[in-house]
Amino acid sequence: MPDLGQTFLPILSRFDLRSLVDILLVAFIFYLLFLLLKDTVAMTLLRGIAILVAFTVILGNVLQLTVLNWLVRASFTALLVAIPIIFQPELRRALERVGRTGLREAMGVAPAEGLLEVLARSCRRLADRRYGALIVLERETGLQEYIDTGIRVDGATSAELLMTIFFPNSPLHDGAAILRNGRIEAASCVLPLSEEIPRHAGVGTRHRAAVGVTEKSDAITLVVSEESGGISLAYNGRIIRNLDESRLIRLLARLYGTKGRRPLGVLRSFVKG
Repeated sequence: MPDLGQTFLPILSRFDLRSLVDILLVAFIFYLLFLLLKDTVAMTLLRGIAILVAFTVILGNVLQLTVLNWLVRASFTALLVAIPIIFQPELRRALERVGRTGLREAMGVAPAEGLLEVLARSCRRLADRRYGALIVLERETGLQEYIDTGIRVDGATSAELLMTIFFPNSPLHDGAAILRNGRIEAASCVLPLSEEIPRHAGVGTRHRAAVGVTEKSDAITLVVSEESGGISLAYNGRIIRNLDESRLIRLLARLYGTKGRRPLGVLRSFVKG
């Protein structure tokens, strides 16, 4: 039986503070990648790739299949090229966060005082009148490409202005109103439809657009259903439906505020958005 001390002693003799820092950095990078992919379709794809590769490697080694082992080795290079293509949306979102100036989002940038209350009250009034509405709150990721598709407003956010925009006979009621720095920047904007919600999922185009823009950015969207008067909030590719005014305010405050969070919670907010 081999002496474990003689086996590991040469390895431990080369282990120093720099090696420890190296290991911790690599572990930290993998942890960030895990947080980035957690609860996304990419995680399912990654799990499927890992299971397929593991099964193929085990089968080839156990049965000594020469051609299969060669194919697995030759496929690793192609897999390294395919991974950035498969995970392009997640990688793009990560690079956007890295490229931002500062960590304002991670530290919790509060909106203008009273804005959340105005938005919640506006949604409740729109819901009472069955006015369909789609309101987008721009955060760190710029939404200029969607703003350019609409009509410039540049007005202070108020319930009265939002009621006017989404009045059914208004020429601006179709599309989304996008808020930037607490002001309504543009209305009647065209948003991308969600790639994750199928057309037969029981939600309309307005809800699919609300989720779609949050799949490509860190924006928050508010939706008022024209048919049911229900209020929904979409964020990070997810949607929460059937909200009332008080619960909507709490959700918005939770998404914007990081007061009292532990450092790990702030890190998750930075990675996941």
